Amino acid sequence: MAKVIHVHLTKPIDGSRQRDWYFSSISAVYTVLSAEQVGASKGYLLHAGLSGNGSIITKHAIIKQSTLISCARGKGDKEAD
Repeated sequence: MAKVIHVHLTKPIDGSRQRDWYFSSISAVYTVLSAEQVGASKGYLLHAGLSGNGSIITKHAIIKQSTLISCARGKGDKEAD
């Protein structure tokens, strides 16, 4: 199963109304958002205990790590009768 990092900004960033962002890793967060926008550095999040579905709350964001649920190919693809 893959992990998902969900960043919910308490205030939208300039030029965007989007508050919820989803990433495949903590490193990916910082390719789009700055440490100032998140309210924490990359190093802090890497050592903050997000694994195991943890959450971190900063002045600017709520950051959560969760597991992405998916199904195997061919499973669940049938249409209802």
